[in-house]
Amino acid sequence: MNFSDERNFSSYFIIIAVLVITGLVLWNTSLFMQRLKDDERTKVEIWVQSQKALDSEQSDDYLELSIVIGATNNSIPIIITDSNGDFIRDSLGKPDPSYFKNLSKKEITDEEKLKSYLKTLKSENDPIELDLKDTVQYIYYGNSDILNKLKYYPMTIAIIIFLLIGVIYFFFTTSKASEQNKLWAGMAKETAHQIGTPLSSLVGWNEILKAENVNPEYIVEIEKDIERLKIITERFSKIGSIPNLEDVDIVEETRNAYTYLQSRSSKLINFSLNLPDKPIHVSLNPQLYSWTIENLVKNAIDAMRGKGDLEIDLVDDAKRVFIRIKDTGKGIPKSKFTKIFEPGYTSKSRGWGLGLSLSKRIIEEYHLGKIKVLKSDIGKGTTFQITLRKSGVTS
Repeated sequence: MNFSDERNFSSYFIIIAVLVITGLVLWNTSLFMQRLKDDERTKVEIWVQSQKALDSEQSDDYLELSIVIGATNNSIPIIITDSNGDFIRDSLGKPDPSYFKNLSKKEITDEEKLKSYLKTLKSENDPIELDLKDTVQYIYYGNSDILNKLKYYPMTIAIIIFLLIGVIYFFFTTSKASEQNKLWAGMAKETAHQIGTPLSSLVGWNEILKAENVNPEYIVEIEKDIERLKIITERFSKIGSIPNLEDVDIVEETRNAYTYLQSRSSKLINFSLNLPDKPIHVSLNPQLYSWTIENLVKNAIDAMRGKGDLEIDLVDDAKRVFIRIKDTGKGIPKSKFTKIFEPGYTSKSRGWGLGLSLSKRIIEEYHLGKIKVLKSDIGKGTTFQITLRKSGVTS
């Protein structure tokens, strides 16, 4: 399992945990609210029975019943209607306030608001029938203040849980990325250290060969490779630390990288280079920039299976310079345009999948530029683009 797979597994696990925890909280909250709602309906039913008892001639203790009525409900809004569900009116034809309970004075005096409120009560709960001796009335009741406030409780809890999980996920991913960066930086520096010893030996042996009058052409080629090893060692030593940027001509640096790669690549690769005639100055670390170009070119050669056309173009505008590397390889699915830059991702049977991720880090973290797949067609090829700011441009 590579780094990308591990990160995806962790993401799925956290998402499932969020859903399970949120589901349990909402389920328990729903049960609690339903129980509270049932309790309030029970209170209203007791209140209705008390009203029936007060209306009955069988009751002698009106004081006791009045206490029961008052104690049973002091927070649940109630409107008593006639058998048709309309207000019971007084002698003046206005809604009779004695048939309302726990309503504000403003709601009682404004009949339009009272009608609207009655409609709300009808939508909240089923009415309770009050069967008196000579008539039938209906008790419409609403939710108490505490129940109305609890309606927002599940949403609040869900938001808090999601925020908490988000913080945990962010901490997990950033700490894991930090560990990976330290690991790769350590490996890079250790590689540079390991190369240093045989490289020093090769320099010594080369001097001996010179003294032995070996063919000078051999000496020149050996010196080129020794110099190349020095550059590679320097590249690896810079990983994990902030490199020094120099004001250099990117046209010349691109040409140098191209020349080296062309001379050491298969003759079945048709190289082409299109560069401006004028110098373009960019703040660069030449060693790391050439490493990026090499990674992209080698990636293109692998995509073409060692045979095809490879084109490097460099164009610019007022503020930026664009380096485009185009191949005629197998192409990249659009869904993979971003994923290919993730550490550990590779479509090859061999390799660690670090080339493109290192290139992205070099360009975007060290040079504050951009690198992306500009376009790609399956079976036709891919174009990568590097974007860098010119020297002296701040935005």
